[in-house]
Amino acid sequence: MALRIIRNDITKMNTEAIVNTANGRPDVGSGCDHAVYLAAGHDELLTYRKEKIGSVREGKAFITPGFKLAAKYIIHAVSPRFKDGRSGEERVLRSCYKNSLRLAKENGIRSVSFPLISTGSFGYPKEEGLRIALDEINAFLAENDMEIYLVVFDDTAADLGKKLYPGLEEYIDRKYVEQAEEAEYAAPRPSAPAAPFVGSAPGGPFVSARMEMSRPAYGTGRMKLGRPSASSEKRAAKPAGEPEPVAYESMEADSFCDFETEHESRLAERMKHLSDTFSECLLYLIREKDMENAEVYNRAIVDKKVFSKIKNNPDYHPQKLTALCLCVGARLNLDEAKDLLARAGYALSPCDKTDIIFSYFIENEIYDMLELDIQLEEHGLPCIIS
Repeated sequence: MALRIIRNDITKMNTEAIVNTANGRPDVGSGCDHAVYLAAGHDELLTYRKEKIGSVREGKAFITPGFKLAAKYIIHAVSPRFKDGRSGEERVLRSCYKNSLRLAKENGIRSVSFPLISTGSFGYPKEEGLRIALDEINAFLAENDMEIYLVVFDDTAADLGKKLYPGLEEYIDRKYVEQAEEAEYAAPRPSAPAAPFVGSAPGGPFVSARMEMSRPAYGTGRMKLGRPSASSEKRAAKPAGEPEPVAYESMEADSFCDFETEHESRLAERMKHLSDTFSECLLYLIREKDMENAEVYNRAIVDKKVFSKIKNNPDYHPQKLTALCLCVGARLNLDEAKDLLARAGYALSPCDKTDIIFSYFIENEIYDMLELDIQLEEHGLPCIIS
């Protein structure tokens, strides 16, 4: 059996068991715990917990009937609260998954639904919480046969995708229409000229905004930024076909940036990376954005071993999905992403829905792989994470 990640209210899941993020003491907590007690029958479940279970240490799990739920059982995992990431939280969180899966197996349960444990009111970072969940569930499935769901949103967010991304359908449709028209009429649709991008492969990445420079102010001995003077707007009569001169007046020194001081060294640094490989370019972008490697591959949901291969081998050639995920993990803008992909020989296709959804998320600065994966599934596309 395989793992599936879905958006639903876990209390409405029709699996044999659901997992609850429980408190160590026999009382009702917030978030998932509160929702489960309400749906199962608050008083009945709480009485059972007090009389038959009592207190339970963090990382341990216990099982109760499902009472009013569709699920026959509730597996309660006593979840850690996130402090600083250095207080043993990961070990405890992994134990929650291990012990919950062990209980499910011991009770002959064939299907179980998990929330993303501890990532709600307990504050565990979602990307790292997801990575731990995938590690433990996939390790279990490698040796056991069980139907497992990872349920990532409650009922208040069941339609979150449609609310957050009302433009996604339109974006996909528009891209498909443009592609269809180009194929039908064998010519691209007229459009505004794109802003020049410094570094489109095989050049350098990094500049997404248009850079415009005026003509030099002649007779000064060096180039200056300028603007048309008022006198240039008064057009004098001249022979037809002769170009009209435009006079420029210098701007005040404090009205424009000092290019040499502010930009020249950075531009020179970027010019050094014109011929970078995918690996070299990615690592440069990570440094340029002042990120940590772990931050990037965790957000991208890319395995640490795969990232190590990319880091240690300048000529490493990643799979396209890995490259796309790393664009999200490194929080690249669309131009940066296109350039980085080109260095591995890939492009964002206007006739591939997976590419279009990635483009939409990157263009709108939505750097959430879990939500992106759900959108892929909701559009009938193969998921990346699951």
